[in-house]
Amino acid sequence: MAPHQVVQAIIDLSAGAVGGAACVFSGQPLDTAKVKMQTFPTLYRGFVHCIVSTYKQDGVRGLYQGTIPALMANIAENSVLFMSYGFCQQVIRFAAGLHHDAVLSNMQKACAGSVASIFSSLVLCPTELVKCRLQAMYEMEMSGRIAKSNNSVWSVVKSIMRNEGPQGFFLGLTTTIAREIPGYFCFFGAYELCRTGFADYMTCEKDDIGVAPIVFSGGIGGVCLWLVVYPMDCVKSRIQVMSMTRKQAGFFKTFMTIARSEGVRALYSGLTPTIVRCFPANGALFLGYEVSRKLMMKQFDN
Repeated sequence: MAPHQVVQAIIDLSAGAVGGAACVFSGQPLDTAKVKMQTFPTLYRGFVHCIVSTYKQDGVRGLYQGTIPALMANIAENSVLFMSYGFCQQVIRFAAGLHHDAVLSNMQKACAGSVASIFSSLVLCPTELVKCRLQAMYEMEMSGRIAKSNNSVWSVVKSIMRNEGPQGFFLGLTTTIAREIPGYFCFFGAYELCRTGFADYMTCEKDDIGVAPIVFSGGIGGVCLWLVVYPMDCVKSRIQVMSMTRKQAGFFKTFMTIARSEGVRALYSGLTPTIVRCFPANGALFLGYEVSRKLMMKQFDN
């Protein structure tokens, strides 16, 4: 028996939260390297140099700087994302005149994921802003852009409220949405396409392909997302971090400024740790989501 739609939404939200937590713990050090390299592209020779330098400066704590807001961001984002993903699939079924239990094509699921990302962006932007600022705090202090301060989540939150007001938490929202819409189309599309390929090869249902294929499919989905949206994410990180010291221009002006003054390559600074992080982080995300969702859905089987 299929659960009520409200119960289904709660299951999707809870499974998304589990997946989001798994994603953070498996990939946070590489995410820290990504943000540092995006914001200061000339400071590090590569992602290994960035990670080693960060470890020497602050130890393991430095590599996991911003973990609390990252957890908040990923749990909030993926809870809303997967709950909206389920809802958007129903909207697509309704629009296409399909039964509410009809199986959607990979393209239809990709479209549902793309639309769902708009809702998740609204909860992601504030927490990701705090995370990015915490991750780049050391470099901002060393470069003299800001005075040495207490590097805690609460101190960053208070600083944003004091200097920029509540609207300051949504700096980079337009860029976040511009990144998420095409990114999650590729993310869910590639994930579902890989799962379909594994299911066809193994002659089983997509839900029964096993742990390794789910992790691999999630990793491929993550790689496709970041290859498409990385320059937009670089601009977003630059806006969110550099706005600590001065008012930042919008997406297009910041994009063109980086491209003209630092070269197109600067827009891809930090791509290597991001791609390396994709497989464990997004594999863990989908594994946590699929396994926990399956366990909860079993409660409604006859």
